Amino acid sequence: MKKLALAVAAIAFAAALIQADAATDLSAKKKRVERGEQKIACTPAGCHPIPAGCYPTMGYTWDGVPSGFDVVVCRRR
Repeated sequence: MKKLALAVAAIAFAAALIQADAATDLSAKKKRVERGEQKIACTPAGCHPIPAGCYPTMGYTWDGVPSGFDVVVCRRR
C-alpha cells in the first residue's frame, strides 16, 4: 500500500512539474513575440541595439570609402 501511495505521489509531482514548465515556456514565448527581433548596429563605439524607429546603414569615411562600421539613422520627430 505504501508503494502505491508513493507511486501516485511521484506521478502527481511529475505532472505538476510538467505543467509549471509548460506555463513558463508559454510566458517566455509570449514575451519574445511581443518584443520582436531587435536590430544591432556595430559602430566605432561598439555593437549596440538600435532604438525603435531607427535603422542601420553603411558608414563611409570622409573620402567615400566604406568604413566597415554602421551608422544609425533615425527619423525626425
